[in-house]
Amino acid sequence: MVKVGVVGGTGYTGVELLRLLAQHPQCELTAITSRGEAGLPVADMFPSLRGRVSLAFSDPAKADLEHCDVVFFATPNGIAMQQAQRLLDAGVRVIDLAADFRIKDVAEWSKWYGMEHAAPALVAEAVYGLPEMNRESIRGARLVANPGCYPTAVQLGFMPLVEAGLVDTTGLIADAKSGVSGAGRKAEVHTLFSEASDNFKAYGVAGHRHLPEIRQGVSLMAGKPVGLTFVPHLTPLIRGIHATLYARITREADFQALFEERYRNEPFVDVLPAKSHPETRSVRASNWCRIALHRPQGGDTLVVLSVIDNLVKGAAGQAVQNMNIMFDLPESMGLTQIPILP
Repeated sequence: MVKVGVVGGTGYTGVELLRLLAQHPQCELTAITSRGEAGLPVADMFPSLRGRVSLAFSDPAKADLEHCDVVFFATPNGIAMQQAQRLLDAGVRVIDLAADFRIKDVAEWSKWYGMEHAAPALVAEAVYGLPEMNRESIRGARLVANPGCYPTAVQLGFMPLVEAGLVDTTGLIADAKSGVSGAGRKAEVHTLFSEASDNFKAYGVAGHRHLPEIRQGVSLMAGKPVGLTFVPHLTPLIRGIHATLYARITREADFQALFEERYRNEPFVDVLPAKSHPETRSVRASNWCRIALHRPQGGDTLVVLSVIDNLVKGAAGQAVQNMNIMFDLPESMGLTQIPILP
């Protein structure tokens, strides 16, 4: 059994992680920390976990995290970078669901996240946890930087085209929409029911924190810097991300076959038949990414539709997938839930 600790178990990502780990046949939850809720039974805060999680939240300063095999950080940005080294020194493997170790350029990270990085040496060591791109590196990693939700949907959609060198990488466009749970479990005006429901809007058009992460990943696929326009939108959904991606063709190919072959052996990427339109509800509460490819009017622009659940494949589910790889477990273990519909 893999002994698991979770730092910061009170947010949406944290409770989603607990839901998945509580069902995992090879995991033993040993510590779930929260400074503000220390002593409170986890199931009192999240009744959905009654009968499945018997632990109470513990104070991070008193939790016995050093005796875990792996610790997940489901915390705000800036926490894991302060605590990861101590755990790594104790032989614990770390998976950070925040952004502390995703961007290799530390100065770029500081610019977007507004703070000085506390552990720049660990940034160089961290493996970016997109299994479809870095599976073998993840297998031996001590520290995994779990990708963001928008970056997961966008990178998986662009990956086959960019890797094969079939599109113009100087003018890629990602038009992406997210449910309100992507903003986290905190009180903010823009996520109030009366603000977010019956409404649709773009935000972060001038620049969003996930832009440098996506640009970094797609540049690695291309082997050179890329030009990317990324525009996120807030939708009146709880869960879900829908990314509509645009790329100009520079070399002809059987693009449908390319996608099917690239993802043939990927356990959580589903390439739909040509001209399909994936829906966010088709992946709700699951670790799937569903992708469809279009070429409108036979022109020179490809349109890729990519959908995920932002809390699962976009966060907690991908983190568990990474854990499975790191501990030589079947990659889909604990992640075979069928999407919820309606």
